[in-house]
Amino acid sequence: MDHSAKKRVFPGRNTVSRTVQTGSISLTAPLIDQVQSENAAIAHGLKKQNPELLDHLIDLYQHRLLRYLLFLTGKREVAEDLFQETWMRVLLRGAQYNGKARFDTWLFTIARNLVIDLSRKRTMVSLDEMSEGGEDERPFEIAVAGPSPLEQFQSREDCAEVGEVLLKLEPTYREVLVLRFYEELSLEEIASVTRAPLSTVKSRLYRGLAALKPQMEQLRTARPFSEAGL
Repeated sequence: MDHSAKKRVFPGRNTVSRTVQTGSISLTAPLIDQVQSENAAIAHGLKKQNPELLDHLIDLYQHRLLRYLLFLTGKREVAEDLFQETWMRVLLRGAQYNGKARFDTWLFTIARNLVIDLSRKRTMVSLDEMSEGGEDERPFEIAVAGPSPLEQFQSREDCAEVGEVLLKLEPTYREVLVLRFYEELSLEEIASVTRAPLSTVKSRLYRGLAALKPQMEQLRTARPFSEAGL
């Protein structure tokens, strides 16, 4: 594997995959067939351990995967190590991907499991354990009309500032926000990656957005004083 791959930045999900996961868009049969054909081709190539396919997948998904790991771990060195390990798992366990789900959903699941394994080895609390107890699992209906609070912040604020605030949120909230608004996974796909009920995903998304707003306002209030040296 090319160890310099993690340093290259390529565009994220292609237009076809982006359209398929958007619940508000009615999909045509040819589009669905095209996506299913792409998934089947990836599954076939991984079973054959096709090196050219692996290079293509790294080029296509490396930026998104590293970003996801950075948000989960909060540490670049750890994220980069897990980035390499994730692709090694893809190479070694590619036969497990059957093409029924999108490849990025499977990829993020592998990465998340590696984060949890590392946390347990370091006697840290895992993402799953942090979500147990004390969390209100009542389902919430998320308003879909208009841009979300996160999207509004992204349009007004520097992306680095949004990332800074996300890292202050509880990991379970941060993860759902990143998967939903950065990686553009559907709620059902997030439930698959995090192995959480759909109602739990909705609850975490709602509460994460609620926690994000005051943090952004606090950052905007404090920044002018900081920049002025006060």
